[in-house]
This record gives sequence, C-alpha cells and structure tokens, in this order.
Amino acid sequence: MLRPTVLCLALCALTACASLAPLPVKPSDPSACAERRQDRVLFGMNSPDGPVSEAQWQAFLAEFVTPRFPAGLTVYQAKGQWRGDSGQVEQEDSRAIDLIHEDTAEERKRVVEIADEYKRRFKQEAVLIVSSPVRACFAVAARPGGRVG
Repeated sequence: MLRPTVLCLALCALTACASLAPLPVKPSDPSACAERRQDRVLFGMNSPDGPVSEAQWQAFLAEFVTPRFPAGLTVYQAKGQWRGDSGQVEQEDSRAIDLIHEDTAEERKRVVEIADEYKRRFKQEAVLIVSSPVRACFAVAARPGGRVG
C-alpha cells in the first residue's frame, strides 16, 4: 500500500518541478523574454448609481485604458467580495485587467491614473492594484520557411 503512495508523491513532485523549468527561448530569438512589471487592476461593478453597465465599461476601456496601454492588455470577468466602509462584506461582479509593461515611473503612473479615473467616474471607494515584477516571454509562431514573426 505504501508503494503506490510513494510513486504518486514522486510523480506529483516531478510534475511540479517540470512546470518551473525555464522556457526554451534562445537569446537571439525575437520572442526572447524580458523583465517587466505585471499590474492586475480589479474593479467592482457596483456603484451608488447602480451597476456599471457593459456599455459604460467598454467606454471606460476605449476612452481611458487602451490609450494608456495601446500595446495590449487582458480583461477578465470575475466575482469579487470585500469589506467596505460599512463594515459589511459586499459581493459584486468585477472586472480585472492584466497589464504587462516596462517597469518605469511613467508606466506605473498610468496604472494609478486608470484606478483613479475609475473611482471618480463610478464613485468607487477603492480599486485594487496588485503589482509584481515578472519575466515575460512572447512566443511568436514560425512562418513558412522557418522565419519567426
């Protein structure tokens, strides 16, 4: 009985280690990795004036977020909860944006501007920003003839 358990644990450990292996990217490859900052910005969709509509959200993205990060971003729909000023746990629909960018003061300022504008526009108590240094690798598909890009 002990043997299958040991085998299972060993397999799990090997699988976990394999997922931590560095990506096979050559330094001369245009898809090579770079040190960047990842900011995940979380927005509650409830406001004192009622829920933020999909049209309002899309307008906010188009008018305020995309101009600050035109190279790209990722948006997620989520369900969130937090303890508000009232002391009660509040649950609401949420959106999250992932931004991968150079780690400069100007880029960080843009992230804060996005949070500040959302709070102002939709009368929010807070917007959460989770910020981490990351190593980002952009894999590019090979074209016919072996060219990359």
